[in-house]
Amino acid sequence: MKRITSTQNSYIKLLISLKEKAKVRQREGLFLIEGKKELSLAFQGGYEIKKILFCPEICSENEINKIVSNVELIHITKEIFKKLAYRDNSGGLIGIAKSKDLDLSSLKLSDNPLVLVAEAIEKPGNIGALLRTADAADIDAVIIANPKGDLYNPNIIRSSIGCLFTTRIATGSNKEIISFLKKNKLTIYCASLQNSSYYHISDYTASTAFVVGSEAFGLSKEWVEAADNHIVIPMQGKIDSMNVSVSAGILIFEAKRQRGF
Repeated sequence: MKRITSTQNSYIKLLISLKEKAKVRQREGLFLIEGKKELSLAFQGGYEIKKILFCPEICSENEINKIVSNVELIHITKEIFKKLAYRDNSGGLIGIAKSKDLDLSSLKLSDNPLVLVAEAIEKPGNIGALLRTADAADIDAVIIANPKGDLYNPNIIRSSIGCLFTTRIATGSNKEIISFLKKNKLTIYCASLQNSSYYHISDYTASTAFVVGSEAFGLSKEWVEAADNHIVIPMQGKIDSMNVSVSAGILIFEAKRQRGF
């Protein structure tokens, strides 16, 4: 088994760049996955795991073999692991995985789809929370419109607790996504404050796409004009909005309730 002991090793330097720089992840078509649970979900989700680096003082080879199979293992020191790890409790192993094509053209929907579109969401924690909600409800897909960064950011992987790998995801421009939704005959419901009806009045039993925007700016004019319906969650307190992932969860699970879960 290969062993790497120096933090100055050229391969380790590349992996550090993969962790820190979106441009390197995009150029190499690779990204890092920390943790047993996340690696297991990525493997189940059909991601190609190229290699696994592990620190034997923290994680044994037998433990790795319970998660994945037929993957090259590389023994690393604790010092190297600390350089590569994004968090403190990731279990002593790091996988190098191949990125998937997130183009809309590769997205397959069911006969009666339920889709979430998130426009220009910047905070990785919000994207991760949206992906966890999507996984919990087992919706058809999450589509990120006008993404502000790459989805293989370590913060997104961490905050999604691996749901990045279990959820069907696509990205595209507003124009591309609107065209895709209309082509596939999904009714577009935009969550907005203006000219909206209460969300629980609408019928989501047919093909449905919920569209949510950033907390700072809401939805763009393009989506407001493309919507078939505008919906709002009635607020009972002093503020007029909730965190985007909370709002999305309310809408999605209302649709699931109407569909009999």
